[in-house]
Amino acid sequence: MIERRRIVERARRGTAEVLVTLVRTEGSSYRQSGARLLTGADGYAGTISGGCLEAEILKKAAWSVRDGALLQLYSTIFDDTAEIPYGLGCGGTVELLLEPAETPEFWALLGAMEASLKGEWSTVLSWLPTRTAGLRRAVIARGGSVAFKSAGLECAEIQAAVTHVGADVSPGLVSGLSADIFIEKLRPPQRLVVLGAGDDAQPLVRMAGLLGWSVTVADGRSQLAQTARFPEAEQVIAIAATEHAQLNITDNDAVVLMTHSYDQDRAWLAALLPLVPRYLGVLGARHRSSLLVAEAAVICGLSVSECCERIYAPVGLDLGGDGPEAIALAVVAEAQACVMGRLGRSRRLSAEDVAEQIERGGASQYHQAQCGLSINLQ
Repeated sequence: MIERRRIVERARRGTAEVLVTLVRTEGSSYRQSGARLLTGADGYAGTISGGCLEAEILKKAAWSVRDGALLQLYSTIFDDTAEIPYGLGCGGTVELLLEPAETPEFWALLGAMEASLKGEWSTVLSWLPTRTAGLRRAVIARGGSVAFKSAGLECAEIQAAVTHVGADVSPGLVSGLSADIFIEKLRPPQRLVVLGAGDDAQPLVRMAGLLGWSVTVADGRSQLAQTARFPEAEQVIAIAATEHAQLNITDNDAVVLMTHSYDQDRAWLAALLPLVPRYLGVLGARHRSSLLVAEAAVICGLSVSECCERIYAPVGLDLGGDGPEAIALAVVAEAQACVMGRLGRSRRLSAEDVAEQIERGGASQYHQAQCGLSINLQ
């Protein structure tokens, strides 16, 4: 997602020359279909390989598209006799779509990319160029309306392509119609809501920003919820848990609860559990988190088991290390794995854990001013 942001920023500066899109891979490839690189007079943004193809593309891109968009095949298999150029020993081949900037198709795609960064969904279909036909493109809004179509592209042809591929689309080539079509859904950035604006939230926000995520920071303490403290965040807001509706948290969002205030964490947790965000991490030791879960369960009317299934606590993958940066890395890694459906084994509370921890004592110790980072997360 950060690649998309950088490409849009460079194009809007007026330096765009050629957009390169990885449309097909065979064998080993550093990047997946949908990776992009935009060349310009002052450099480039994005990548389509691990660095081995960029220099070659930059040398030839502008010359290659002098007559319009085209496909190029590059080999990453070291073989001097291969017909596909540029063997590098990486173990596969990549097919690239090169298209000149300043065409209606380019600006339609760029507009869809820019809109996705603002939260809008769209599907982009690109009829790849052949010897007899140039690049054609259609952009379809989430509701199904056609936001853009190339000159000469019929609505019936667009509908046939949409029907052919179905609703569940991942970036890739679709064959079986009049021409190969590269199709992709441009989804908004992953949203991360950080509840707590302490100093330890700053590296978490920075790391999420590096991934291109859309970050909101919220805290009831206005002296901490300051935009200047979180330049990477899109929104910094001072609100209490009773005002959580202002955040519009959905089941696609990732949320990290880290106010270091037991009372605030309990109120936020009780408000968040019924919303079932995709990822809900709770900072703190097992004992503290267990007490929070037990009390929040009563407030929101859920069982302890239901609550445990909806949270990640202690928050973060068990990567080791100490300090805010190490904890931020562990949290971002776990959230990324969760939202991408790649989560392996994380530390999770169970109803049995909660019962065991409650036997160790009540929550009075957590009502004192006390930093969650000073507590053993194990």
